[in-house]
Amino acid sequence: MRRSWWFIVLWLLSLAFALLGAERNSSVAWSVAYLMTGIVVISFVWSWLNLKWVRIGRYTRSRRSQVGRVAEEQFEVTNSGRLPKLWLEVRDHSDLPQHDASRVLSSIGPRRKRRWMVRTYCLRRGRFRLGPMTLTSSDPLGLFPRQRQLPATSVMIVYPATLELPGFTPPMGMLPGGDAMRRRTHYVTTNVSTVRDYVPGDSFNRIHWRSTARTGRLIVKEFELDPTADVWIMLDLDQAVHVGALWTPPVQEVGPAFVRPEKLALQLPPSTIEYAVTAAASLARHFLLEDRSVGFIAHSGHRELIQADRGERQLTKILETLAVVNATGRIPFARVLTAEMEHLPRHTTLVAISPATDHMWVAAMRDIRRRGVHDLAVLLGANTFGDAPSHQDTLADLLASGIPTHLITCGQDISAALSQRVTSLD
Repeated sequence: MRRSWWFIVLWLLSLAFALLGAERNSSVAWSVAYLMTGIVVISFVWSWLNLKWVRIGRYTRSRRSQVGRVAEEQFEVTNSGRLPKLWLEVRDHSDLPQHDASRVLSSIGPRRKRRWMVRTYCLRRGRFRLGPMTLTSSDPLGLFPRQRQLPATSVMIVYPATLELPGFTPPMGMLPGGDAMRRRTHYVTTNVSTVRDYVPGDSFNRIHWRSTARTGRLIVKEFELDPTADVWIMLDLDQAVHVGALWTPPVQEVGPAFVRPEKLALQLPPSTIEYAVTAAASLARHFLLEDRSVGFIAHSGHRELIQADRGERQLTKILETLAVVNATGRIPFARVLTAEMEHLPRHTTLVAISPATDHMWVAAMRDIRRRGVHDLAVLLGANTFGDAPSHQDTLADLLASGIPTHLITCGQDISAALSQRVTSLD
């Protein structure tokens, strides 16, 4: 803008000099005034036209992504006018971390399009805004820069990372009823254990037609009783016990389309809430892949409850909740466990995830066990993430209570931590 003001001042001075100048210099003065006037008018019209008949489209492959994966967006700028555009700047105001979609485009011909793809490595879970955008252009001399606001926005949800847990094996007896009952049953369930020959009295809706066609005799499906043990994951969101250090996301270079997301290093912020959420998401996925019925409970500003269910849809619901939860609760984990134990039926398995170092929540876990609920604890060593009391006493209390425990410390591989239970304080 300073350049344009200086040029306008010079233009006005040239007009004043032409009007008030000496008679012998009037022709030169008026020539300069006309030249300056032409430059001002042409630059203004050029700048005004440069933003006309320009359309911008952004196309997101999916509005869902995950920490450790790549989110993709395609942008398209169309010049639908009959005049070329000298240059255009597209500035994106999305709050998705490291989502660098802004571009400066030069020389877009009439009836032409310009496309580019933006691949962003997702580092933080959460709900993020895509847009708005600002379109900027100017005349060749840069005298009259102009902007056009594009207020349209959309939402991108980034799920927490889910890790493979090949070594995670709950203790025997923690999932009563979870081993399918492979006996003859008159019930039709979702679990088919085997096939057998048809016997009189079998319902026709149990006939397995593909095996019947292959063998030439009637074959029926044998169903197994559904496992009765639900798994409930309870996450501690008490803000008084969570700690974490300031973290600057590393710059991840996402190259061409053939770069596979799994080849990029997964790095979590050094905070207990991020490690706890990742552990909860990984455990939920692990149990659901084993066809367990999984539910989720947490208390942040309000009670987060997802009723126990199976399948991919249940995993999506849990991940969407975990994507936005934060350590904003004010209720100690012991009180949460005590309040929720009334709603847990016998033979349920409870997985409690907490960085709390007080002994009250361990006592609540013992009370839950006495009610016939099987329990498992995932303890986060808060003192390894920041200024917090030592976790050793709490770990000793969990082991003395006979509660199967996994310990996660800052910088530790969560998959490895959940694959090996703690058996001693050494």
